[in-house]
Amino acid sequence: MKMKIADYRNGLRLLVVAAGAMLLCGAGFAQMHKTPKFHVEKTWRIGGNGGWDYLTADPGAHRLYIARGNRVQVIDTDTGKLLGEMGGMGGTHGIVLDTNGRIGYVSDGGDNVVRAFDRTTLKVTASIPAGKNPDGIVFDPATSRVFAFNGRSNSATVIDTATNRVLRTIPLPGKPEFPVSDGQGNIYDNIESKSEIVRIDAHSFKVTATWPLAPCQSPSGLAIDRAHHRLFSVCHNKVMAVVNTNTGHVVATVPIGNGPDASRYDSQRRLVFSSNGEDGTLTVVKEYSANRYTPVQTLTTEKGARTMAIDPSTGTIYLVTAKFGPPPPATAAHPHPWRTVLPGTFVVLVVGTK
Repeated sequence: MKMKIADYRNGLRLLVVAAGAMLLCGAGFAQMHKTPKFHVEKTWRIGGNGGWDYLTADPGAHRLYIARGNRVQVIDTDTGKLLGEMGGMGGTHGIVLDTNGRIGYVSDGGDNVVRAFDRTTLKVTASIPAGKNPDGIVFDPATSRVFAFNGRSNSATVIDTATNRVLRTIPLPGKPEFPVSDGQGNIYDNIESKSEIVRIDAHSFKVTATWPLAPCQSPSGLAIDRAHHRLFSVCHNKVMAVVNTNTGHVVATVPIGNGPDASRYDSQRRLVFSSNGEDGTLTVVKEYSANRYTPVQTLTTEKGARTMAIDPSTGTIYLVTAKFGPPPPATAAHPHPWRTVLPGTFVVLVVGTK
């Protein structure tokens, strides 16, 4: 049977429309999975003396808290200026904030205490005894408790934020590092000395699971994707381990840079970050699915930029570093001393996609 010319033309039109629709769908899919390129947008010169550890962003108040030796510095993220300092501490490590916008907590490892402070006045309101060298710290919204992880006594101190009293000290199987909360009453923490992760029930104070991280070695920074039940542990053998929070299985490993000390997750853009101090790089990892992760950018930052914070509303990353001099002589107590920080060179690097 011969095809009529009109039928042929109609069929051709349908093919063209279908092809166009496929191209549009393909373009939409590509746009959906497109990852923006990050770069260092600004450098805020803060200056001052001393080293640093973790930093915490408070997007609602437009503040950045930085653990800075014997004090905490507070930066205005609109201007990059120093708003104030909380001093008189022994050796600060981390800062966490409660969910009602009023109180913050600092792990003061030098004095073996956790300091509670008023976020409006920046005044310390309580000093709560902890174990030896409280380092990693997390606020658990499900229980309104603070968990401080004691680096030299292999334990976690649990604090009731209503009374600022210690509820329990939880023994751990090794040296703890950075913790996260899933918001449902589970706390996860890297055990650096054993290359493991522990899961703690925030209600019963019990360790409910201990999971190996192999091939990840010496984990430090930790982040969580609560929606997809994934942990992101960055390790000193230049590997990020992705762990199922329900089973403890390592579902993926991702190459990262050298000397990571922090990991952050951006839930809006489904990106994972590793700040690598030895390389002076930021590894950007795209989460395509709960089991598929691919590095999409290695951004050059600066040597020493090993810890970071993220503003989840904008995706802005904050890193800190300084210029370094030679290390002091090694001693029996400190066989591998840190390099000296040159006075006045401390900066905040603001990383974004604009």
